[in-house]
Amino acid sequence: MTLDAAMAAAAQAVEEQLDRLLPVYDDAEKRLYEAMRYSTLAGGKRLRPFLVLEGAQLFNVARGCALRVAAAVEMIHCYSLVHDDLPAMDDSALRRGRATTHMQFDEATAILAGDGLLTRAFEVLADPASHGDANVRIELVAALAAAAGPAGMVGGQMFDLLAEHDRTLDIGAITRLQRMKTGELIAFSSVAGAILGKAPHAARTALAAYAHDLGLAFQIADDLLDVEGDAAEVGKDVGRDADAGKATFVSILGLERAREQAALLAEQAAGHLDMFADKAELLRQVARFVVTRRR
Repeated sequence: MTLDAAMAAAAQAVEEQLDRLLPVYDDAEKRLYEAMRYSTLAGGKRLRPFLVLEGAQLFNVARGCALRVAAAVEMIHCYSLVHDDLPAMDDSALRRGRATTHMQFDEATAILAGDGLLTRAFEVLADPASHGDANVRIELVAALAAAAGPAGMVGGQMFDLLAEHDRTLDIGAITRLQRMKTGELIAFSSVAGAILGKAPHAARTALAAYAHDLGLAFQIADDLLDVEGDAAEVGKDVGRDADAGKATFVSILGLERAREQAALLAEQAAGHLDMFADKAELLRQVARFVVTRRR
């Protein structure tokens, strides 16, 4: 199966899982559930769920368990997008080619929708349907909480807000910022399959190294898209970092060096997967895909 076909199939499976995990109840909270579904069932690459599913197949994890974890990761990712788009944060009107949640509903509903997705994700992970071993479920919950919390994604967003007023950030600071804001959730997605499969330490270390380089390559490519991309193709507002004068990989390295660094990181990421041989071929292709994508 080609990478495009595999990602499309995985995205469809995750979409169906999310649809089941986020039903609409015809009661006073109906608007909240509708906003949660609007925020989540909006297509997209579903890169993080794909990493969960491909990592899980390395260790012969049951597909149903992997899909639940993949859906939980996507709920966390989508909650972060809903909150990032708010007027108090990035003040964005467009996400995945359509109106952001606060534009479609209202700010208060968008905040609650994000809160609902965040908490629902952990409810899904804690359910025995996600894994029969309670210790595995506890490890998943703890690892995702660390990746999404103040030492990870949320802390990275705070760092990003401060960076809007600090033009002196160097490449080391930008790397740390993006590792927290973007890289930690990608890292969890990459190792979740190993947690589900109770994989040995060496396998987890290899996947963590893969995720480290993949996350940085992904963010450099994102910075390039913000400079060179078209909003209609990318599916969100572009040029915002430059307009704000924010320090990014592109502003520090320049376009050509940033492209070269992203390509180098992608190859390094692929190299970390040698121990898995052909079973990790799609993960290798993902590393190259993230630096050539146009959205």
